[in-house]
Amino acid sequence: VKTYKNFLIHAPFVLRIITLSMLIMVLMRPVSTRNWSEESVEGIDIMLAMDVSTSMSAVDIQPNRIDVAKDVAAQFVSGRKSDNIGLTLFAGESFTQCPLTTDHAVLVNLFQSVKFGMIEDGTAIGLGLANAVNRMKDSPTKSKVVILLTDGSNNRGDIDPQTAAEIAKTFNIRVYAIGVGSYSQEVRVPMHTPYGVQYGTMSSEFDETTLRNIAQLTGGEYFRATDNNSLRAIYQQIDQLEKTKIRVREYSKRTEHFMPFLTAALLCLLLEVLLRFFVLRTIAE
Repeated sequence: VKTYKNFLIHAPFVLRIITLSMLIMVLMRPVSTRNWSEESVEGIDIMLAMDVSTSMSAVDIQPNRIDVAKDVAAQFVSGRKSDNIGLTLFAGESFTQCPLTTDHAVLVNLFQSVKFGMIEDGTAIGLGLANAVNRMKDSPTKSKVVILLTDGSNNRGDIDPQTAAEIAKTFNIRVYAIGVGSYSQEVRVPMHTPYGVQYGTMSSEFDETTLRNIAQLTGGEYFRATDNNSLRAIYQQIDQLEKTKIRVREYSKRTEHFMPFLTAALLCLLLEVLLRFFVLRTIAE
């Protein structure tokens, strides 16, 4: 005659499986976290005004002036997480390659397409600066900066650099001027010929006085970059001078949830022992 014990004969095996499952859950250490944070970020507007005239192909800075300027500027952009940053290019004329944006990945990608010869040749420093100023003059951001990078002297454009600097000052825009290039009077530049790329020399004009005046008038600073390392150091210095203010408040609570599984495993093990050695023992006999 079947009794209730016959129906419980497989119960110890089932309890053993449940026990093992609970122990696996214990080893996985399930946890839950509660956290919140409040972040107050005050970013700034930064327009990069970059010279792309033919002289920027000079190889006195390796591999050449423009490639180094692009790489260092891209690194600078990547480190300014909360700022609006844009890019203006100038040579004989000027245009905006990228308006102010917080999507820095897009801006960094746009650096790849920057090269000398994109615009009619010449050096319109005043026009390039004025274009950058125009892009940020109506922004509600309190702090606005132009990083003006060039390797020559103003010889094109309808706007004088001094006039552009005065416009920048009117809108409380600081200008950090960077002069790029060695102190040599002549520099080597690549020239495309029917026989391939040949290197010739060209005069390296440089108007440091104008760049100093622009920086001084607008409350910025002037820097001279003669090699790769000095240009990187300049951007690092500007990065320190224009630090973004960030206030963060965080809360975090971590709660372990393995105890219910451990308790269940112990209870199942206890039930298995009771069934196997007490309740079901007579069946085996």
